[in-house]
Parts: sequence; structure tokens; C-alpha cells
Amino acid sequence: MKPRLSVVKIGGNIIENESALQDFLKDFAAMEGYKVLVHGGGRTATRIAEHLGIPSKMVGGRRITTRETLDVIVMVYGGLTNKNVVSDLQRYGCNAIGLSGADGNTILSDKRPVKEIDYGYAGDIRQVNSAAVKALLESDMTPVFCAITHDGKGQLLNTNADTIASEVAIAMSEHFETSLYYCFEKKGVLRSVEDDDSVITHIDTTVYEQLLEEHIIADGMLPKMHNCFNALQRHVHKVCIGLPGMIAGKEQRFTTLTL
Repeated sequence: MKPRLSVVKIGGNIIENESALQDFLKDFAAMEGYKVLVHGGGRTATRIAEHLGIPSKMVGGRRITTRETLDVIVMVYGGLTNKNVVSDLQRYGCNAIGLSGADGNTILSDKRPVKEIDYGYAGDIRQVNSAAVKALLESDMTPVFCAITHDGKGQLLNTNADTIASEVAIAMSEHFETSLYYCFEKKGVLRSVEDDDSVITHIDTTVYEQLLEEHIIADGMLPKMHNCFNALQRHVHKVCIGLPGMIAGKEQRFTTLTL
């Protein structure tokens, strides 16, 4: 029987809320078994870029990563945010180690090809080095990944944190029974965006197709759900979406996804 692993992605709205972040980190530190944390930090990066006079451009909710923007992202994601999270986890007794995809050659990506839109220095994941991540876990260290990968040729790349979490969970399923948690500011996937209590508690493939047809799942939730079902189809045990408290059993209503 494979040991269990939890891969947890924390959303930007939690990162930006100091009280909510500390509550989450305490709960994450207390989780039993092997675990990996993935985070972004886009709002902080945008704010600091503005202070530096560097404009931020978004298209369809995705950041256009220029050379100047990438410098800010590396400083914020890999430095300020990542090291603050790691130091807080150490305070709560979790032996965390902060990583980008370049560290230990853990996540290789390709620069996104230019089609209708040039996303600049954005990375699409090619490979996760599951052996390196497994070695860290078995050395009693908890990897904390920021949303930066590399191309193996010296170029860092801005990479979607939801996708990093999904691809890490998929890769680690070779060695572990892996569960993937997306923690953000909503209670789960909602039937109505105006009603925070309209949580759909279970979604399988059939229900997912129905929700797509009814346009209940749309806009920003679409890529998240794509990552979820891609993970399930590639041997991730289960996927959960909801408030951060769900990882500690504090929330009774959240969304669980299965095939």
C-alpha cells in the first residue's frame, strides 16, 4: 500500500490576508503524513511592480510576463512570499524548504509558444522530477513551491500555481496515494456565484459535463476544473476545493471531485 501525500495549493486571497494565512499555515503544519505546499503571490507582485513603475498587463485573467515583470515575480514569489511562508511553517513545527522549479531541477517547463497572444516568459510544465521531491519528503522536509519553474537552459519562467499543484500531484502519484487540495476564498464550487452557500459537494465526470452545459462552471473556474480532472484522469486519488479550513476538518461543506 502506498503512503499518503497531500498536495495543497493556497490561493492569493489567503496569501494577502495575514490572519487567514496564519490560520491556514497552522493547520497545514499540523497535517499528518507527507505534504507539499504550492503558492502564488500575484497581487503582491502587481503592487510592488506598480511601486517600481512597471506596468502589469493581464489578458483573459493571465499575466503577460515581460522581462521586467519576471524580475519582480522572482523577487516576490521566490523571495518575499516564499521565505515568509517557510519561516512561519518552521515556527509552527513544520520543517519546510522553499523551492522554485529550478531548485533541485524539480520542475522543467517550456516557454509558452506565441500564438494569438504572446504571454512572454510564461512556462508550460514539461516534467516534474518526482524522485527529487520524494527524496525531500523522505528526508523529513516539506517542499513549499512558488509559482516559478525553469527551462533547463538558465531561464526562469512564471508558471500557473494551480497547474504546478496539479502536475506535482500527478507526478507523485507514482510513489504515493495523492490527494490534491485547492484552498481559496470560497466554500467550494458554487451552483450560483451570488450564493456562497450553494456548494456542490460532489462532482464526477457526468456532473461536470452537465455543469459545463448549463454554464454553471465558467470563466476563472474553467482552468481550475480542467486541472482537477486532468489530475484525476492521471491517477491522483481525489481532489478537493474549498476554504482553507477543510484540510483540518474545520469545514463540513466543500467540493470533492472524483471520476
